[in-house]
Amino acid sequence: MRVSQATEPTQLARPVVRLSGVSIGYGERAVVRDVDLTVRDGEVVAVLGPNGSGKTTLVRGLLGLATVLAGDVELLGRPLRTRHDRARIGYVPQRHTVGGSVPSTVREVVASGRLPRLGWFGRMGAHDRDVVQQAIEAVDLGPLANSDIAELSGGQQRRALIARALAGEPQVLVMDEPTAGVDLASQQALARTVARLTDRGVTMLIVTHEIGPLVDVVTRAIVVTDGRISYDGPLSTSPTGVEDPGGHHVHATGDCTDPHADDSGPRRVPLLGSPVEDR
Repeated sequence: MRVSQATEPTQLARPVVRLSGVSIGYGERAVVRDVDLTVRDGEVVAVLGPNGSGKTTLVRGLLGLATVLAGDVELLGRPLRTRHDRARIGYVPQRHTVGGSVPSTVREVVASGRLPRLGWFGRMGAHDRDVVQQAIEAVDLGPLANSDIAELSGGQQRRALIARALAGEPQVLVMDEPTAGVDLASQQALARTVARLTDRGVTMLIVTHEIGPLVDVVTRAIVVTDGRISYDGPLSTSPTGVEDPGGHHVHATGDCTDPHADDSGPRRVPLLGSPVEDR
């Protein structure tokens, strides 16, 4: 099993995202209030909290999808203000529609993530095509690069969306519930993808309810409660009651306890490294 990077020192790594006294909301109503947060290079930060706590609004503020009402937001030491600035943040949405009336291959969908990086004429050059291919391989979809995206499973489509975000060469990757709505085998495949990105040094913010499949790759957790960060530290001491897809409480060790089971002990949740097929 892969050793969590939570044990590796990050205090000397450069700050990638920094929020100082930030309030975020919609219109004039603040949902997230007075937040201080620093995410450093190479960290994988899980953003946890109950529904309605403000965790999604927090990342939407980074993406320009919610209004920063107060405070300062920086990306690599520069104020995050314009659409061009936010193009440096890759985003993998929770709800997604891949494909449509016009058939699209995996390669074409991933290449669309390259558009913000193209020049005035919007034409892909050799470097752009290399970046797209590398993004496809990073999520282990190389053999399916020329397949119709609509024919892929839900988990494979989710990985294609991760590749689309990577094609923009972001400084930080934001994922909203990447394991939601797919089966356990697909969740494990997504977790292996996140592990590979971690090994490449990709900085990630992951909003999730299902920490089980990701427990070995998350380096740090923050818990959002009533619009404020109530915890920021190791996943092992996080006070949140996060559950795996089966409704079992997950601890940082990867064990989980079934509230309906007998007292024979905790059940092990399958995590990384299992030779399962993505569905």
